[in-house]
Amino acid sequence: MKIGKIKFGKIKLSISKFPRKMAERAFITFLGFLVLFLIFGAILFYKYVFLAQNAEPDILDESVKFNEKLFQEISQGLTERDENFKSADSKQYPDPFLRPPAGEVPGEGGELTP
Repeated sequence: MKIGKIKFGKIKLSISKFPRKMAERAFITFLGFLVLFLIFGAILFYKYVFLAQNAEPDILDESVKFNEKLFQEISQGLTERDENFKSADSKQYPDPFLRPPAGEVPGEGGELTP
């Protein structure tokens, strides 16, 4: 059995003409894509809606246990964050856009005045 040579030039030429052929047949291309996406949507619907409704959930034999130590750590962290948040409200920041009075060097701990 003799196998012929593969002509890459012809393959490249036919691939380069493919978008033009699809554009010439725009309505048929649109219908083809529409059918393709409808089939894809139906498969997704079947997998994630229909099969999910019919599947029974796994029943766990273990009861849920409350970890008191972990809860206390998380609660303590949240209260610390809340305290930091509230303390940020009362902190006074200097206005960086005000000019210092004559003779005072900015950034040396002096209060800035307008």
